[in-house]
Amino acid sequence: MSTIERTITVSFRHRIHFTRNVFGLGNPVLKEALAGESQQAPKVLVFLDESLHKAQPGLVPQIETWFANNLTCARLVCPPIVIEGGERVKNSYFHVSEIQSQIDRYHIDRHSYVIAVGGGAMLDLVGLAAATAHRGVRHIRLPTTTLSQDDSGVGVKNGMNAFGKKNFIGTFAVPWAVINDFELLASLSPRDKRAGYIEAVKVACIRDAAFFESIERDAVKLREFEPQAMERLIYRSAELHANHIASSGDPFEMGSSRPLDFGHWAAHKLEQISEYQIRHGEAVAIGIALDVVYARRTGFLDAASAERILKLIEDLGFELFANELLHVDSEGSLMVLKGLEEFREHLGGRLTITLLSSIGCGFEIHEMHSSPVAASIHELEERAQRKVQARVVSMFKR
Repeated sequence: MSTIERTITVSFRHRIHFTRNVFGLGNPVLKEALAGESQQAPKVLVFLDESLHKAQPGLVPQIETWFANNLTCARLVCPPIVIEGGERVKNSYFHVSEIQSQIDRYHIDRHSYVIAVGGGAMLDLVGLAAATAHRGVRHIRLPTTTLSQDDSGVGVKNGMNAFGKKNFIGTFAVPWAVINDFELLASLSPRDKRAGYIEAVKVACIRDAAFFESIERDAVKLREFEPQAMERLIYRSAELHANHIASSGDPFEMGSSRPLDFGHWAAHKLEQISEYQIRHGEAVAIGIALDVVYARRTGFLDAASAERILKLIEDLGFELFANELLHVDSEGSLMVLKGLEEFREHLGGRLTITLLSSIGCGFEIHEMHSSPVAASIHELEERAQRKVQARVVSMFKR
């Protein structure tokens, strides 16, 4: 028996730009991102999130005007195509196929560009379609929510839900470029503006105590959506996420560890149990709270640090408990606990969960015990009940 073995090394350049009014005629960011080796202007196909289109109806003509004034740089093959966004669309491959049909229709090749302008779910779908059409066409992301600008949109993953599991089908594909345009956040609802804060809290908890302290200092401004505070949070969170992807040694998750998913094992299951009525950021806030209380109860994290984290999450406007945490299956077992096995299966190998030993310092465990998880859930329930009671008392005092 004989074997041929070679080591294949591939380098990727991961570029994340920060700007305002990316489609303004004087803004060079997109033009520089589209610059390539071709002598001819490449073809560009643009997809636009439906909710963003409704909130900012002037965006389509602005995009068309930009390309009309940059014909030597790129050629827009058709008006921007408006597609549905939101987590619900990730539940059917039909939407991916529709995007691929447009890639085929306009003869987008591997030297052309697919640009997605939208929230995280829409970026996931367009990214999956782009990564699998022709085995990968150039893809540029323009995230339009805080959650996608500081976390999901700056990553290298694409995916859709299948078989009752979040992101069961997907790819790893480094985007050609990511452009975070802070102007695109202006029309978000308070709920969506807030959603991305929790991913910044997450990465601060496991990576950067100084960043955590800065979020604490900015908590009031962030709750009031003060633009400069939001931009500081988005930039540093995106930087920490990109640093991990580039330097962890496992950008395509070949191992069993995924530190950036601190708090996510329960979050993913909560989203599913709630039929995605609980949005991703809200579910992550609850998942982090659950793991923080668990770490304190099992002696890994001191009580003062645990309370700082829980208080910050609340100060930013998130709830720490949802009734879905108490849902049980036909055998009386907590449904959320099934998220542990699904989390393990998604990566393979041993179950690996990130917990905290202190703020800014994450570590890994390979087993979570159901009794302290259940006790942690009931503690969060009691905390939520006390919060409601305090509100009622405050109302009567007025």
